[in-house]
Amino acid sequence: MFDSILLVCVGNICRSPTAERLLLKYLPEKRIASAGISALVGHGADASAVAIAEKNHLSLEGHTARQLTKEMCREYSLILVMEKGHIDAVCQLAPEVRGKTMLLAHWLGQKEIPDPYRKSSEAFEFVYRLIDEAAQKWAQALNR
Repeated sequence: MFDSILLVCVGNICRSPTAERLLLKYLPEKRIASAGISALVGHGADASAVAIAEKNHLSLEGHTARQLTKEMCREYSLILVMEKGHIDAVCQLAPEVRGKTMLLAHWLGQKEIPDPYRKSSEAFEFVYRLIDEAAQKWAQALNR
């Protein structure tokens, strides 16, 4: 049913690239990508995000931030965002995708995943664990 998944955050350098790579790990048969509402287009993943990912045996190598577009929203069968406000931003861009736009942490009680950008390594570690847990729950739900 959901054979393609788009992960969305703000800059597309911390949360969504991490979520993209974790979901690819858990759902290798799916087409998975990420983008940002206000992407730092052309930038690689944030150094702190890279360090925490590597510490957890996950590579963010080769990631390049992309700006979210209306076409991307239409192209993917599921759009997962980090915060409730991101749902509004996605739907402002492409109102017709509201029905397929959900929180990444949907299965964790509708939690939001806070932005760790320019925060401590502990903040990045916390966010990584939250994203990993959410990605595993989505993998379980989509593999039923």
